[in-house]
Amino acid sequence: NQRRGGGPRADMVPEIAAAVGFVSSLLRTRGCVSEQQLQVFSAALREALAEHYKHHWFPEKPFKGSGYRCIRINHKMDPIISKAASQIGLSLPQLYQLLPSELTLWVDPYEVSYRIGEDGSICVLYEATATKPVSSYGMLTCKNQMMFGRTSPSKNYIMTVSS
Repeated sequence: NQRRGGGPRADMVPEIAAAVGFVSSLLRTRGCVSEQQLQVFSAALREALAEHYKHHWFPEKPFKGSGYRCIRINHKMDPIISKAASQIGLSLPQLYQLLPSELTLWVDPYEVSYRIGEDGSICVLYEATATKPVSSYGMLTCKNQMMFGRTSPSKNYIMTVSS
């Protein structure tokens, strides 16, 4: 049942696989979670994301709904991640220890990217064109940025708010 040729594909399998693989690898690097637990977590997260994105996936307009699909940890745990983690008995305090305190993961049609820290670099995990994938899953870019610290000096931004 493979589709050939042009046209956007409606499934979100590679994008979700890239996002799930990334979050699982973050848990794996800390070594506190068994491979079996990681498999259960990955399956639960894959299912939760597919369900969450079901009516918010627009391959013809990849950035439409991007905010809704964004997975975010900013001193508050993303509910989808905490729900999947509860399947393997990980508590919120444990998750906060295992995952970066500032993480943004964008899961869009044809591109999955992340940023660790508020002013960290944005790294692409998965990228594809509308017709064929150009990269496989996994961390192809920014491999060295897996460290949870920042490598670049922080920049001070001035935000102005007009009412």
